[in-house]
Amino acid sequence: MKILVDADACPVKTIIEKKARESGVELIMVCNPNHAIESSYAQVIMVDYAPEAVDIAITNRTQGGDIVVTQDYGLASLVLAKKAQAIHPDGRIYNSVNIETLLAQRYLNARARRGGMRISGPAKRNSALDQLFEKNFEKLLQTGSDAKGD
Repeated sequence: MKILVDADACPVKTIIEKKARESGVELIMVCNPNHAIESSYAQVIMVDYAPEAVDIAITNRTQGGDIVVTQDYGLASLVLAKKAQAIHPDGRIYNSVNIETLLAQRYLNARARRGGMRISGPAKRNSALDQLFEKNFEKLLQTGSDAKGD
């Protein structure tokens, strides 16, 4: 098991790194050159500016049992298909049921925006979201280590 992070705009990198280090789990953060990330623990992979380059790099490195942290529903659906686990930085664990709804809502929102409708963004981040992420991320780490027999 390893942890892969769509690190470009990830607000919980510090929590992820702390938990990965505590668990001794390999951590890979993928970003483009606009988001230079430094880490004393994680392997940082910088990809080019091409659209979806980060998503492609993460998808190509993901294997069953890995954990992927991303805000991108499309990427989440790809890694779920590879039997990996996926979690949003707000703590929502993606699964085969909720990903279909999230992708449909993303499509409807994009269509509405193209039609001139204004769609509100996510609520402002707060400490409760950090706590929920940490709790659910620990659950995924525990599930992964249980599956390995650790």
